[in-house]
Amino acid sequence: MGLKGFVEGGIASVVAGCSTHPLDLIKVRMQLQGETTTQPALAFHPTSAQPHPHPPAPKPGPIAVGIKLVQQEGLLALYSGVSATVLRQLLYSTTRMGLYDMFKKNWSDPGGTMPLSKKIGAGLLAGGIGAAVGNPADVAMVRMQADGRLPPAQRRNYNSVLDAVTRMVKSEGVTSLWRGSCLTVNRAMLVTASQLASYDEFKEMILKRGLMRDGLGTHVTASFAAGFVAAVASNPVDVIKTRVMNMKVEPGAAAPYSGALDCAMKTVRAEGPMALYKGFIPTITRQGPFTVVLFVTLEQVRKLLKDF
Repeated sequence: MGLKGFVEGGIASVVAGCSTHPLDLIKVRMQLQGETTTQPALAFHPTSAQPHPHPPAPKPGPIAVGIKLVQQEGLLALYSGVSATVLRQLLYSTTRMGLYDMFKKNWSDPGGTMPLSKKIGAGLLAGGIGAAVGNPADVAMVRMQADGRLPPAQRRNYNSVLDAVTRMVKSEGVTSLWRGSCLTVNRAMLVTASQLASYDEFKEMILKRGLMRDGLGTHVTASFAAGFVAAVASNPVDVIKTRVMNMKVEPGAAAPYSGALDCAMKTVRAEGPMALYKGFIPTITRQGPFTVVLFVTLEQVRKLLKDF
């Protein structure tokens, strides 16, 4: 296979990432709902505190969040952090797509078939390696996407992904680039195993049963089903990852969250277990189109590069 699988996966990933970036940004904003700008969402309130006289206002949905974002920050705000998205896709997705393709070809049976268990194993391994490579861009992307929700005085105002990475290293140290990396790796393993393995499985099932021919219809159907599976599997980890990466650590002050488990426990205690599925609608709204664009583009790129 050589580098061909990495090139094909990289092109498809960048196209998919850029085309669905606004949906990803709305998802991040929704996942951060419930957090305050001064303390984590899960900070515990004293038991002696008086109950709130009125029930909390319902959280706005993705459409309301998107409209508010455009009204307050302008239309271009929908592409805040897109440079980090491009870098993330080049690092993370190129690696995971290329490795998965390599593992699939090396681990397939003599007849060219590959059991679902091996597909899942290939996805887990490829996703974990890809996430470790792309974590700096992931941290920068989350921060750039979330910056607009902060008061002007607290915004980081990164100019680009390079500016974000440089300033993080200077002010917080090199290790800040891998903040939440455990979560990123876990999420990437879940996403890659569920997304890539299920796409291959759904596609093979459709073709084997003769439901559709190997064309655009099959690719769209299999990829949308794979996107749904990936969204369900990864959303809880994605919520925690977003909050840990976005937390602001003041010099000399304790971090809002000591780690992923601490963040998960505080989130559940303060907001309930369904808080782990915050942003699920924009997640599936983004994951579905992202996965469709990803695999449809991948199939087309493979055709174009077939003779190379």
